[in-house]
Amino acid sequence: MTEENVGSERAARTSSNQIRESATAQVAWLEPDTNATDGVLDLWTARPHQPVYAVPNGTGGWVDVSITSFLDQVRGVSKGLIALGVEPGDRIAVMAPTSYSWAVVDQAIWFAGAISVPIYETSSPHQVSELLQDSGAKFALAGSVALQDVLRAAGVKLNGNRPAVLPIGEVRQLDDLAASGEHISDERLEAARSHANLDDVATLVYTSGTTGQPKGVRITHRNLAEGAANILPFADQILGENESRTLIFLPLAHVLARAVQLMCLHRGVQVAHSASAATLLEDLGSFRPTWLLAVPRVFEKVYNGASAKARAEGKGKIFETAKETAIAYSKALQAEAMGEGPGPSVRLRARRAMFAKLVYAKLHARLGGSVRYMISGASTLNPEIAHFFTGIGLPVQEGYGLTESTAPITLNIPGATRVGTVGIPVPGNVVRIAEDSEVLLKGPVIFDGYHNQPAATAEAFDAEGFFRTGDLGSLDEDGFLTLTGRKKDLIVTAGGKNVYPMPMEEIIRAHPLVAQALVVGDDRPYVAALITLDADAVTDWCRANGFRSLSLIDAAKHPKVRQEIGISVEAANRRVSRAESIRKFELLDVELSEESGHMTPSLKLQRHRVLADFEGVIESVYSN
Repeated sequence: MTEENVGSERAARTSSNQIRESATAQVAWLEPDTNATDGVLDLWTARPHQPVYAVPNGTGGWVDVSITSFLDQVRGVSKGLIALGVEPGDRIAVMAPTSYSWAVVDQAIWFAGAISVPIYETSSPHQVSELLQDSGAKFALAGSVALQDVLRAAGVKLNGNRPAVLPIGEVRQLDDLAASGEHISDERLEAARSHANLDDVATLVYTSGTTGQPKGVRITHRNLAEGAANILPFADQILGENESRTLIFLPLAHVLARAVQLMCLHRGVQVAHSASAATLLEDLGSFRPTWLLAVPRVFEKVYNGASAKARAEGKGKIFETAKETAIAYSKALQAEAMGEGPGPSVRLRARRAMFAKLVYAKLHARLGGSVRYMISGASTLNPEIAHFFTGIGLPVQEGYGLTESTAPITLNIPGATRVGTVGIPVPGNVVRIAEDSEVLLKGPVIFDGYHNQPAATAEAFDAEGFFRTGDLGSLDEDGFLTLTGRKKDLIVTAGGKNVYPMPMEEIIRAHPLVAQALVVGDDRPYVAALITLDADAVTDWCRANGFRSLSLIDAAKHPKVRQEIGISVEAANRRVSRAESIRKFELLDVELSEESGHMTPSLKLQRHRVLADFEGVIESVYSN
């Protein structure tokens, strides 16, 4: 597929070579009386021995799980749930780490005709209690003893509506659950499995709360199944054909990871799971995935980690030259694809070939050695980082979506990729840019509404049925979407200047020492920034510069560290006007994390909480 033939329909050009709407024609329609489980059964019928999962063998390797073996477990667990009283339409909460057990119970809930309610394993008892209360969950499945305790503590606050907690973290626990349903007939199971149709709710996924209180998003079987049927041929080159496999390490409570897992299951792509950052590199090396799904922070950590390691080994200048070469090579390839250049020069190709052996091969090896493509989602990725990975032979295909769009609704694909954008619409979907630049969405992946919130549901859609994302963006003349920020994050200074913080934050965050950046300035005389440091990067920086190891508290005060961060702030300021530039910045001496309540499980900054918790720091920035 080329940029000249991406299957997209375009309309309503503006004077600046931008368009107001971009759509890609739908390629697959499913029968109304089917649901998300039918695609799994179709694969089983066509290829009963296809390996669809892999589980650790206990000695550093993996054991294949065929679609037949997987379905045997799913049917057994589903019968166990039915025997315990689960009926079609019941809500079943799942709180577990990313694991094979999660994959089994996810399908088993649907085979029982029920609705899954994923809960992040890092959620507090208070947060869990709110979700259980709002969803009305009948049972709660726990992936560990610790999570059983959290669910029970959360249930205490629910009085008479307390869900029964069932352990599912170990194979024997799944077997015990299946054993309790041995008396359930296949006919009763099939009646439950086929009860839901495409327009019935399949899962209730709660938003991350980056802009306020989490809301339960009603995602239907159509959103999942018809969404998968349309994106699979669209992303065909990324997924590959024979022996395609991926390692999922994002939380399966996140809609992106679950939607991608279902796509793999419908296509026959083998999936393994890694639940721990401590074992991720080892898992990548032993499983050797052919493509990966990650969020921008993961790519930033790999990128910055490689740079820090090179400096520590005295090879900093070599890495910098190799980095510049990769970025230049990727930009030359993109210019050629867009008809704006001849492609990489002979000299650039030769330089890249040299660094491929000296530098790039080590990064390939860290990811297992077999990765051909990587997908980035959940938030925007710094274009320089995307160009770097693409230039070293690990193309990053950035996409865009929200919980309300069942995750991916736009995607860059091989042959139609523009770094710095989040791609073109996935088949069947439409992206429209409103007069105020808000991104509006419509298509088979758009959710059914918010659970128990009719007013919020009505407010979320415009008169033509387009979902109001709250994101700001633009479409280029070929329909590629570029995001510029969030409507609620738009800063209006005291002088009336509109400032979009996201592009500047991305540039600052690209510095190896920076963990997070938050641009502020609403109703203030000028723009400022709060910046946090990456503890691991600070340690590496100290070692490379001959300093004793600094704590975050000491590093935030160190003049040399401030000088380093100032370089990234200056780089951000070069991209904007004087009125939009950052005049002051403050280094926070703490980490903003999920545990501190400032990050979502998908590693997105909860701006409203940071602004509230560091109000005193912000005031001091402007008063000094």
